[in-house]
Amino acid sequence: STCACVEYYGKALESLIKQVKIMSIHGKMKHKRNKIFTEFRKLPGGILVCTDVMARGIDIPEVHWVLQYDPPSSASAFVHRCGRTARIGNVGSALVFLLPMEESYINFLSINQKCPMQEMKPQTNVLDLLPKLQSMALADRAVFEKGMKAFVSYVQAYAKHECNLIFRIKDLDFASLAKGFALLKMPKMPELRGKCFPDFTPVTVNTDSISFKDKNREKQRQKQLEQQR
Repeated sequence: STCACVEYYGKALESLIKQVKIMSIHGKMKHKRNKIFTEFRKLPGGILVCTDVMARGIDIPEVHWVLQYDPPSSASAFVHRCGRTARIGNVGSALVFLLPMEESYINFLSINQKCPMQEMKPQTNVLDLLPKLQSMALADRAVFEKGMKAFVSYVQAYAKHECNLIFRIKDLDFASLAKGFALLKMPKMPELRGKCFPDFTPVTVNTDSISFKDKNREKQRQKQLEQQR
C-alpha cells in the first residue's frame, strides 16, 4: 500500500529469492516507471513488487498470481488488483492476506463487489526468514532504515483505511507487526507513544553503530554525527 513498503520488501526479496528476477515499482519513481514496466513485460518470468499505481489500466500478459500483502484501501481497488491476472481468457489466481480480526472484510467484498472468495489454508513447513532479514539490517544501515520507514508507512496507511470499522488501528498487534517487518527496534512515532511492548525484544546492538555499506553515504552520516556532537 505504500512506496516505503515496496522499497523494503523489494530489497528483501532480491536477497531471499535467487534465480528469479525481482523488480519494484511505485508512484514516486515517475521517470523510471515506464522503463521498469516495459522491462518486466519482456521477462519470461519474475516478481513485480508494486503499490496500487499498477492496479488498473495495466496489461501484463500471463500474470499467474496477484498477492495482496496489504488489504486494499477500497472494495473497488480489490477488484482492480485482482484484474491484473486471468486476462483475456487466461487463468490466474488472486490472494489477499488478512488478519483474523479483519475477516469480516470478506463478507463486505462479497456483498459490495459480488466477489465470492475461498479461504486458503496457511502453508505448513515454511522457512523462518526473519533472522536473515535482521542480519541484513545489521549489516547495512540502508536496509535498517528502509525497514523502519516501511513499518511507519504501513501503520499510517492502516490508520487511514476507508473501512475503519473493520481495520481498527487500536486493535493492531504492533509487537507482532514489528517482528513481521524484522525490525531491530520499535520506531518513534505518534501511534506508539505511551505504549509498552513486552512481546517485542529489541536487539542489544546500539543501532547508531550500524553503518551504510555505501561508503559515501556512511562518510556523510559520520560527518553529520560529528556536527551533532
